[in-house]
Amino acid sequence: MNSRSEKIIFMGTPEISAYVLEGLISNGFNVVALIAQPDRPVGRKKILEPVPTKAVANKYNIPTYQPERIRKDYEFVRDIAPDVIVTLAYGQIVPQGLLDIPTRGCINLHGSLLPKYRGAAPIQYALMNNDKVTGMTLMKMVKEMDAGEMYAKEEVVIEEDDNSTSLFKKMGEAALRLILRTLPDYLDGKLPGVPQDDSLVSFCPTIKPEEEKLDINGTKERFFGLVRALSDVPGAYCYLDENKLKIYKCKIVSDEIKGNVGEIVKADKSGLEVQLNNGIVSILELQKEGKNRMDYKSFLNGNQGLLGKYLK
Repeated sequence: MNSRSEKIIFMGTPEISAYVLEGLISNGFNVVALIAQPDRPVGRKKILEPVPTKAVANKYNIPTYQPERIRKDYEFVRDIAPDVIVTLAYGQIVPQGLLDIPTRGCINLHGSLLPKYRGAAPIQYALMNNDKVTGMTLMKMVKEMDAGEMYAKEEVVIEEDDNSTSLFKKMGEAALRLILRTLPDYLDGKLPGVPQDDSLVSFCPTIKPEEEKLDINGTKERFFGLVRALSDVPGAYCYLDENKLKIYKCKIVSDEIKGNVGEIVKADKSGLEVQLNNGIVSILELQKEGKNRMDYKSFLNGNQGLLGKYLK
């Protein structure tokens, strides 16, 4: 265990950030404050619950700050006088005035192997594009989004059965390994930064609700990738008989052409298969609007006569 006296402010909000925050605390780093997004109503009953990182901070009696707009409300950071700010999935653009406060700078754990996938959804984009490898990058925070020099990386292999839920867990584990391995050297000034190659930059903006719809006219690879990227939440969708149909798990079966694009070409106990423009995809887990999520066999039991129908 480390026993460092440097004052650290952690900035982060979701589960992946909470995992890393608790790891830093339990490994002896001096986390003196958390900055997170404001608490939001959760579930159908809209119950106000603390964001995941706040729950961790409360457990260790660490003060939490939750400004609505960090670019307008960060003067409290001067009073804390941190040595360093460590950020992971905070959720707001951090202004230059705040970046200038810590004596040893601000560093960010970004969910891709930079300069690939700068932006808000790197983990989802890696799945959407069917990448085989991704990883976490420890980088310097600068005003331009995810453009700072890089200090270290931790690679993560993407398995074929990974989806967003499982990959976020892997990436959280990788982020913790990375920060525990590198933060002491960074604080000691022994971790040189490497500039990003601007010619290799790509971007991954937030996935909008209208982009969650599956392109039935697209490729089987694109269909498969989007299903993985949006599972388990919020779920990629299409339409069957004018009803929204969420698809949570599928697999690519073959390059065969057995029917028209979007046509259900198999619907029996051996599979539920759909024709796309360059092959066939088998749907494994799905959810009809107003129903529970289920495997394809259970779905077929309650939905007869699907053979020859079309997904749209």
